Parts: sequence; C-alpha cells; structure tokens
Amino acid sequence: MSYSPDDSIQYVRGVGPKRAKYFKKLGIETVKDILFYYPRDYLSTVTDKSISELKINETVSLKAKVTSKNNVYRKYRKSIFQVVVSDGTGYIYCIWFNASKWLREQFEEGKEIIVRGKLQFYGKKLSIIHPDVEFLNKEKKRSFWSERDYLPVYNLTEGLSNKLLRKVIHNIFERGFEIEETLPEYLREQQNLLPVYKALKLIHMPSSQQDIKRARRRFVFEELFFVELMLARKKKDWSRKKGNSLVLKKTLTTQLKNKLPFALTFAQKKVIREIVDDMKSPYQMNRLLQGDVGSGKTIVAIFAMLLAVENGFQAAIMAPTEILAQQHYLSLKDYLKNFDVKLSLLLGGNYKDKKKILKNIKSGKCDIIVGTHSLIQKNVEFDSLGLIVIDEQHRFGVMQRKTLIQKGQTPDKLVMSATPIPRSLALTIYGDLEVSVIDELPPNRKTVYTNWINSDKREEVIDFLQKKIEEGRQVFIVCPLVEESEKSDLKAATSTYKKLKQGTFSEFEVDLLHGKMKNEKKDKIMHEFSRGNIDVLVATTVIEVGIDVPNATIMMIEHAERFGLSQLHQLRGRVGRGKYKSYCVLVAYEPISETGLKRLNTMRKTNDGFEIAEVDLEIRGPGEFFGTEQSGIPHFKIANIIRDKEILEEAREYAFYIIDKDYELISEKNKELRKKYRQNYLEKEKLFSF
Repeated sequence: MSYSPDDSIQYVRGVGPKRAKYFKKLGIETVKDILFYYPRDYLSTVTDKSISELKINETVSLKAKVTSKNNVYRKYRKSIFQVVVSDGTGYIYCIWFNASKWLREQFEEGKEIIVRGKLQFYGKKLSIIHPDVEFLNKEKKRSFWSERDYLPVYNLTEGLSNKLLRKVIHNIFERGFEIEETLPEYLREQQNLLPVYKALKLIHMPSSQQDIKRARRRFVFEELFFVELMLARKKKDWSRKKGNSLVLKKTLTTQLKNKLPFALTFAQKKVIREIVDDMKSPYQMNRLLQGDVGSGKTIVAIFAMLLAVENGFQAAIMAPTEILAQQHYLSLKDYLKNFDVKLSLLLGGNYKDKKKILKNIKSGKCDIIVGTHSLIQKNVEFDSLGLIVIDEQHRFGVMQRKTLIQKGQTPDKLVMSATPIPRSLALTIYGDLEVSVIDELPPNRKTVYTNWINSDKREEVIDFLQKKIEEGRQVFIVCPLVEESEKSDLKAATSTYKKLKQGTFSEFEVDLLHGKMKNEKKDKIMHEFSRGNIDVLVATTVIEVGIDVPNATIMMIEHAERFGLSQLHQLRGRVGRGKYKSYCVLVAYEPISETGLKRLNTMRKTNDGFEIAEVDLEIRGPGEFFGTEQSGIPHFKIANIIRDKEILEEAREYAFYIIDKDYELISEKNKELRKKYRQNYLEKEKLFSF
C-alpha cells in the first residue's frame, strides 16, 4: 500500500519514533513534508578535474584522500578544525569553525572522500571553508545511492545525516505515494513545467544536471507564481478602493517650492508628479518611494503631506526609531518655519504635554504628526487622517502598519525606504504598490572614498583622523557594541571612547553616543556635534539614520566585517553631505569570512545603493534582507529572487494575466490553483499589503 501525504514520518521505513523527533526539528512531520524538503546542493561523484587543475573562487567537487587532520586550536575565540586532503596532484585544506565532536571523529588518514565547496585562500593556503563531504563506502554490497552520479545534500540537524535522509526518501519512492497536482495542465504545458511527481523524483534523485535544472524550475516557478497571484489580487483590490480626491491648490505646496534653498532634481520632480496624480485620483494611493541615501526622499514626502493639509486633512509620518522621528520633526520644523501648519511629535512613554498633543490630534488642531509606533496606540485618535507616510516599512510588523491605516478613512499611503531595494525584491515584496524611484542624487552630494584595512594598520588611520581634525573636520567612529562582554571580542564603544579621549585625541573634544542613553542626552550630543562643538563622536549604529552634519567628513567603522551591507551603506551615508572630500574607512579583524570579504570589497567598489542592495540580497536571501515576519513575505523554500529573476518575471506576468481574467479563480481550468490558494495563501493575503 502506498503512502498518503499526511502519514506521519515515523511510520516510514528507516525512521521510527526516536528519529521522528529529529525530523520534527527540521519541520518534517509527514511524508509530504519530507518530499518537499528540497536538497540545498548536490555532490557529484564524477569528478573530472584534479586539484592541480582547479581555479580559485570556483565551486568544485573532487575525490581525494585524507592525509592529516590537525588538533583543534583556538584563534579569536573560534575553534578551528583542519583536514588536509590530496589526490596526488596537490593538497587542499578543509576548514570548519566550531566543528562538532561527531564531525571531527569521522576523519581518518587514508579515508577516501568527496569534497564540495568554493576554493579560496585562507591563511595563504588553498582551502575550502565548511565543505560538504561524502565518505566513500568501500563495502562490497552496492546500494541504490552508491550507483548514483549525483547525491543530494540537505540542511541537517543533530541526529540526522544525509545518508539517512536519502535512504528514507528512496524508501518512500520505492513503496509509492499519493500526491496531488497543484498546477493546472494548461499552465504546465505553456510554461514547460514537469508534473509534480516527476519533479519530486528528479529533484531528490537526479541523474544529470539537466534533471536538477528541470525539477528546480518547476518548484521555483510554483513558489513565485502563488506569491504573485496574491500580489495581483491585492493590487486589484487596492485599485478598486475609493479614496479622497484631492485638489492641487498650490498654496502650501507652492510656498514650500519657493522657499527651498536648493533646486529639486529632475528625479524628485518626476516622483512628486506621480504622487500628486495618485492623490488627485478618486482612489487610494498605495505607493512606494525609494531612493539611495541622501537622494532627497524626505522633501518629497513633505510635499505630499502639505498637499493633504491644504485639502483639510491631517498627515502622519511613522518612523521606526525615536532618533529618526525626531530628525523628521526637526526637518519639518525647519522647512515649514512661518507656515500656517501645526506640527506635533508623538513619542512613547509619559512626558509633559503628551495629553495636550493627543487632544490636539483628535480635535484636528494638529496638521502633521510625526511619531514612532506610538502613533498606533489605542489612545491616539485622528480627526481626519488623509495621508500616512511609513518610513522604513520593513521595520514595522504587518499588524502595526494595518492598525495605523485603520485610524483614517481610506487614507493615502506612501511607503519610504532608505534601503534601496533591488527590482526583483520590490516586485516580490511590494508588487501590489506603485513604485517611484529617485534615481538621481543632488549635485552637492560627494562620492565618499571608501577603503577597508586590516586591524594591524588601524594606527595609521588614527593618524589620518588626527590630521583631518586639525584641518577643522569632524569624525565618526562607529563600534558594534556599547560595552565589552565576555561573550564578545568586538571593539566596544565605551572602551574605545575612553582610550581615545585619554590618549590620541586628548587635545580634542570627544564624546560618546549610544542607544542606551536617555533621549535628552542623545539630543544634546547630536546638537553639539552638528554645531561643531564635538570633534570626534564615538557611537554605536544609533547614528545609522538621523544625523546630518556637513562638516563630518570621515567615518571609521570598527569590526566592519561583522556589519550587514545595507547597514554599512547607511552608516557611510552620514558623511559626504558637505563641500569637503569625505572618507569611509572600514577596519576589519581576522578571521574574515568569505561573506565578510564580499561585503568589504563591495563597499570599496561602489557607492551605488541599488548595486549594494543586489549583493546584500544575494548574500542574505530575501527573508534575512527584509525580515520575513515583519514584511509578510512568505518564506521561500527553493526560489532565490536574485538567481531566479527571469522565472520571477514570467511567474509575475502570468499570475497578473490570470487574476485579470479570473479574479476569484472560479474557472474549472483553475481548480488546482483555487484549492492551493485557499489552503495556503488566502489568510496571508489579508495582511500582505499593510
């Protein structure tokens, strides 16, 4: 009798109750779960290159013998396990950080193995970091898997091995199983996609690279296609929502335009026109505004808010941190000085005048409200909320965004992103929004010269900083932690501050800024730095957003190899805002991982935020890049929206076409789509666009 998809994994031959507990840690509880637990890679048992023929930075599979294994030793508080392998033409070092005892015990001199991974130099030695390894079985008895040219490699947990997963999956196929098709035949034919059973067999038990490619394409397309179906439905929903049809009265908006001390860029003007057209239409605006660091998104948002105010509505801007909210408030106060517009700043906690601010918001005496998540509290009521601006949407949860939107009567929504988003990600995350991109920097923005150095050259950088301070410039020094801890060897902001203040920079004004300080103190330090009364500001990443000091021309980042790319780019954006040449120096401490090296070199190579975002997405994946739970984006098990751009475009085009013709998926030919959509996506759809 064949397996049912809902059968418990413990009843599959080779599992049992004890192993079932290990499988559960991987999210595998049923037969269906393991069938759709895709391999993360494949080991090729056919290796046609010798070590002497291999090239640096290529991903290789090779057959070799273990010649030695080193004792575990500690370096920078990491345990390092090193195995040397050879095929007679050369040697390669296989390196693991914090290797388990079980892994270390598997290696014996003379043992034949297959190794797969990316070839690179580590410590001037030809190495593969954390390779996939298959120990070749010398037993006479041949099994199904010993005859295969390609062996699937899975993400594992303690207690499970690749050999066991392969065995269990083979047992399921050997006995047979029921599986329901989820894509209609007409769609599979038009997109040249395999049926689900055949695709599952080829993805787990391929005979060639072509098998892997065809099977993977089926499941990648399906994952992306159903997300795009959801986006297509949400976009159609939003396009039907009646909103407030505003009139461009050219009172407050023209007053701002005439007051600006600079000319708007062509890109800013284009984006303002797009937003104004949306707000004038009888439908709700649902638009994403994105641009690089310093491209001038804030002034665009102010124009939109003034359009709402001159039509008798309130506007609210929600920022993820108090520092950023305060920066927006100060910017608005500066731009709208002598305007007949009432501003309020609403923060969390209890403080003087908060009750009065809440009363003014409710009565309509306040026109523009700036705040953090405090805006969504139950006691916050608006009189006539007509526009919501959400800054850094991905930092808020879907329910938080939904709550704010529900505080108005069909308000327009403008989402701002200071983190440039690659088009492929924007299509997937924000596919239900219209997108405006400011793809031009103001002419006064300077390119920031960026380089990274090893920590042994740190003192040379300190000397350079001293020279620049003597010339009258100001400096940021960013550290990843506030205080040293036993668990970390990272440079701490407090200890760095003390050493510099008492040592090299004792003749200068040095101060410290971090997130644990009270708001009053943070505000005072920021104000003093912006006035030029502080020469060196040692800070944590609290300065990632919210500080604009034209005279600050140098950013030095300690332990830069540990920061994410988007964070490094945001930090670098704090300099280069004035007329002086600006620098960003990234100080890296060994060991530097391959990923860390890629980040550092990317920062050195380009100042283009969109290019950086592409690399960041490639490194981290969409979930980590954007915060899966925060954004509402479904978790992709197999699709990679950088690598699978072309499939994404096809899936999107087809999904939007189908929803345009059959919004409810009630057509008989779409019955498979309707069933899967209702089971897996209907609930997610309700939250996705907030």
